[in-house]
Amino acid sequence: MINIIILVTKSLQMELHGNGFTLRGWKKGDEISLQKHADNTNISRYLLDRFPSPYTMVDAIWWVERLIDQPEPLLNFAITINDEVIGGIGLEPREDVYRKTALLGYWLSEELWGKGTITEAVKLVTAYAFEKLDIIRIQAGVLSKNPASMRVLEKAGYVKEGISRNAVIKNGEVMDEHVYAVLKKG
Repeated sequence: MINIIILVTKSLQMELHGNGFTLRGWKKGDEISLQKHADNTNISRYLLDRFPSPYTMVDAIWWVERLIDQPEPLLNFAITINDEVIGGIGLEPREDVYRKTALLGYWLSEELWGKGTITEAVKLVTAYAFEKLDIIRIQAGVLSKNPASMRVLEKAGYVKEGISRNAVIKNGEVMDEHVYAVLKKG
């Protein structure tokens, strides 16, 4: 079980704390480190096309301005170390008959791959979401050529529910999508 520690700082910004990193809302000044860490084809390779590549300063400015004043409960977090953005993680609530489900997405600077940071961030956001949002399910889709992300979700308690064959086209290549989910307990 993961404990959620929610701190309200002097700026009244909600934060979730992991082992050596913080999840917090986006703020002015995040643009430089966001662009630095996000501009990597090894990161964008398995994300949705809406994650730009190359990731320019214009993209970073647009992203931060879009999310700078998120209402609480937060849905999108900067992953930071010493207040430097090294990744992002967010939830996208679905609508209509799917209204009790949120989609999970995340990315992390290549410098930190394999250190457990993103697995812990997924656990933190999952626990937070079930506590703060009116949802009963969180779902994530992983492209078939991204086994590292599949391991992240499995270590975070997500279960592979199935494979949607030939479901996505990324960089001109047709791939399967592996569907993972976790359900709210109780």
